[in-house]
Amino acid sequence: MGSKNNPPRSRSSLSLILVVGLCCFFYLLGAWQKSGFGKGDSIAMEITKQAQCTDVVTDLDFKPHHNTVKIPKRLADPKPVSFKPCDVKLKDYTPCQEQDRAMKFPRENMIYRERHCPPENEKLRCLVPAPKGYMTPFPWPKSRDYVHYANAPFKSLTVEKAGQNWVQFQGSVFKFPGGGTMFPQGADAYIDELASVIPIKDGSRNVLTMSFAPRDNHEAQVQFALERGVPAIIAVLGSILLPYPPRAFDMAQCSRCLIPWTANEGTYLMEVDRVLRPGGYWVLSGPPINWKTYYKTWNRTRADLKAEQKRIEDIAESLCWEKKYEKGDTAIFRKKINDRSCDRSTPVNTCKRKDSDDVWYKEIETCVTPFPKVSNEEEVAGGKLKKFPERLFALPPSVSKGLVSGVDAETYQEDVKLWKKRVGRYKRINSLIGSTRYRNVMDMNAGLGGFAAALESPKSWVMNVVPTITKKTLSVVYERGLIGIYHDWCEGFSTYPRTYDFIHANGVFSMYQHSCKIEDILLEMDRILRPEGIVIIRDEVDVLNDVRKIANGMRWDTKLMDHEDGPLVPEKILYAVKQYWVAGDDANNQSSSADSSEEE
Repeated sequence: MGSKNNPPRSRSSLSLILVVGLCCFFYLLGAWQKSGFGKGDSIAMEITKQAQCTDVVTDLDFKPHHNTVKIPKRLADPKPVSFKPCDVKLKDYTPCQEQDRAMKFPRENMIYRERHCPPENEKLRCLVPAPKGYMTPFPWPKSRDYVHYANAPFKSLTVEKAGQNWVQFQGSVFKFPGGGTMFPQGADAYIDELASVIPIKDGSRNVLTMSFAPRDNHEAQVQFALERGVPAIIAVLGSILLPYPPRAFDMAQCSRCLIPWTANEGTYLMEVDRVLRPGGYWVLSGPPINWKTYYKTWNRTRADLKAEQKRIEDIAESLCWEKKYEKGDTAIFRKKINDRSCDRSTPVNTCKRKDSDDVWYKEIETCVTPFPKVSNEEEVAGGKLKKFPERLFALPPSVSKGLVSGVDAETYQEDVKLWKKRVGRYKRINSLIGSTRYRNVMDMNAGLGGFAAALESPKSWVMNVVPTITKKTLSVVYERGLIGIYHDWCEGFSTYPRTYDFIHANGVFSMYQHSCKIEDILLEMDRILRPEGIVIIRDEVDVLNDVRKIANGMRWDTKLMDHEDGPLVPEKILYAVKQYWVAGDDANNQSSSADSSEEE
């Protein structure tokens, strides 16, 4: 299915906010961090200046070196283009989650909160502006605690969450003290409680979260998370599968997400089970847990809440989960490492999907995802993973078992070496890569996760995007302890504007050249890129020639450079920096002319 433009059939009512991930609560990861401080900067020409170094880069000269590469006249000198700013009211535009379009779809199963992208004739062809007064986010880890008000001017949460010690408005910034609905004593105490049951700090996991929430009346929650430097996307658990592969997460957590877990025969728990790794944990904080204390507050009967919790536990048992802990407002379940020790009192309907990684716009089914086969009761279904950081470069089980077409141990190791070399080159061109200056990073065509693994640093994180039109390798990414998502770049990404500091695109435009317009992909990149953020695009020279002409009309400063292996390689690298500008700026003062990128 290309896009959900047509309203699907209705289902039972559902109201929810779910967070799923390696720790899966976006404001908790930062509780272990310290602080720093920062303000808006101006580095628009940083890459260009560093790129002048003669020991790193040579000016391009296509004529004597690329006799075998024919550049069509249409691509060699396309007409310069210039894109105007969108109206300021579109400063928080999210193309596939817009309210007006969403309200045309059914509310059952949160269908109206799912992705509904605009048809071709309704796509914007303008630059989404930053709000007046926009500033570069505070550097990590200071960003964990503070967000500039001008960047996310939503005071409503300070009222709605006033009693939860979650967010406060102070002067020109929001402060996040670390509290929350289900952890009034703070995130530290809550994490310590979880760590008493779950091996969070023993190296089994590189604790990196993947949080999500819908764009609803709490519209700024995902935006706040990303402004704070924590991974998050706009999404819901509704009628379609989550955009993740099976057995992706080591832990899933729901803190008062108000999901009716027992509805639809337990379908929503079955979807959590699909993305939960064997041996992984599910944490439920909130209703109906501790119903004896809160049943009056929740305005429900003791019998009703008791029955709901019993039903949740019965469904968990049918999924081969075991309850390991319940105290106060929190219950923790663990998924067994294989199905040989399952104690199911009744048979379950097993999913029969032909391709378990084919999840893009696929409907959720009321069925249980089967465990991979094992030879004995001690074997971990799907393969045992190394502890971090060895896990990052160790041979992933899906590769060693031959489950990824065209990838074996040798090609995997070659990919590891290749990306270490490439990222090393990137850092020589721009020494700020790997620093807190670029906290939120995206790889638009992640492959096996080699770029993210080579860039691995506590100062940054990478959203590894695997395009839906290419080989499905996202399981490898997660087996390496990284995070990611499936996505089709002919559509808008599920995030707010200005949420990434650094976007990497390897072969993306060649991949999509027959599927959608180059300018649409570039405009989407511009939407999600922060002012003064950077872009690195690798592709064939003829494709990059077209890309560069369009990018120069988007207020990007660009420079085209040779491949790491020299000028004879037809693949080139385009480095770009998005200029700083905000709503209301005079477009005539912006250096967006085509000649801004010519080689000196």
